[in-house]
Amino acid sequence: FLFYFFYDKNDILIYIGKSVNIKQRVKQHFFGKDRKSIKIQMFTKKIKYEITGSELIALLLESELIKDFQPIYNRAQRKAVFMFGLYLKDYNNYKALVVDRIRENEAEITSFSSVKEAKDILFAITDKYHLCQKINGLYRTSGPCFQYQIKQCFGACIGIENVVDYNSRVLNFVTKNTIKNFTIFFIVKGRTDDEKGLVFIKNGIYKGFGFCPIHEIESNYEKYIISKKDNKDVRRILIRHLISN
Repeated sequence: FLFYFFYDKNDILIYIGKSVNIKQRVKQHFFGKDRKSIKIQMFTKKIKYEITGSELIALLLESELIKDFQPIYNRAQRKAVFMFGLYLKDYNNYKALVVDRIRENEAEITSFSSVKEAKDILFAITDKYHLCQKINGLYRTSGPCFQYQIKQCFGACIGIENVVDYNSRVLNFVTKNTIKNFTIFFIVKGRTDDEKGLVFIKNGIYKGFGFCPIHEIESNYEKYIISKKDNKDVRRILIRHLISN
């Protein structure tokens, strides 16, 4: 992953982008016919780039840079829009993972920008943890869910699976995908083959990221971390990384 930066004639940063193929992506900007592309073509006088290695560090850096510099042509990205959340609810004593609109007075497990994205990820979670599509609101039926028919659901949808067993799998998912009280280094791809990327969470708080030699030992990781600010958008990025991995 690489970042590219467009500057105007006064050396003011006007756009930040990221891509795995910077040449192709920049060409799209300069040959595009939409209003935004035309303005970028008119005002860009200088281009810089920076290698980040992994998508996780790219997402964290993008969130930070857009907040700090507020480039004029990143207007839509200045404030991330997460309209839907994943919530823990009750369904006949079984714990359900349900997609719903974000509610300010209730903390979501994770959040999404669209219903499609939310349901795609919830289908994957339901499959991985052998949960029930009906309980999680993904399969509407008065009888057993489709997963039960192919023996991937153990019958919670018709009340025959032990509630404690089912709920323990749900809570296992929630525990693994909550950064509260976590102290962990995420190890990701570095900028070169000789290094690895590090993202550090300490006691549930995002501390920053950095890069170290590929064979560095864990006890030395923290000295490579560049301090960064923790915020809600960063936490959403980190939780989504946990769920995806």
